[in-house]
Amino acid sequence: MKLKHIAIMLGNAVVCGVIGYAAYEGTKVATEKKEEVQLLAEEMANELAIEQEAIRVAQEEEAKQVQCLATNIYYETMASSLIDAMAVTDVVLNRVKHKKYPDTPCEVVHQSYLNDKGEPLLNKCQFSWYCDGKADEPQNAEAWERSINHAITMYTTGKWHGITEGATHYHATYVSPNWAKSFTKIAQMGAHVFYRMEDGQS
Repeated sequence: MKLKHIAIMLGNAVVCGVIGYAAYEGTKVATEKKEEVQLLAEEMANELAIEQEAIRVAQEEEAKQVQCLATNIYYETMASSLIDAMAVTDVVLNRVKHKKYPDTPCEVVHQSYLNDKGEPLLNKCQFSWYCDGKADEPQNAEAWERSINHAITMYTTGKWHGITEGATHYHATYVSPNWAKSFTKIAQMGAHVFYRMEDGQS
């Protein structure tokens, strides 16, 4: 009788052990699943944060480049005509693509000879307004707004890109710089005359 009772007790203990182990395993699996879900959520959140940061940086860079183009339009043409604004902007973008010039609109617009402090030398810039010694804060709100709109259109859509047939240089119609003889004349557009640097020229 004692042996039978002991056997039953052992059997019950085994059953309880199995149930307890199963319950433990179930809890363990549930915990692991929860941790996996949390880990996956954290990974997705991190990836999303990285993507959002990349988008923010790209948008800031785009805004910076547009502002450089707009400032150049403003000081070179006052956005007085669409043809003039798009033509001078086309020259900047042509230079971006040219191996002789920098790789971004801002670098092209700000290209200049520098002093030992890294500052532009007076009247030694590719675009004269940038180092003419005057403040570069637009004063004409209407012209500035037009300049921004033209720059956005040109930079984001490329709608007028190619209008100057690859021109890399231009000058106002009221001057006759010596360098103009060295390049291929394209056309007069608005208040400027446009020229293209051919291969082998510098």
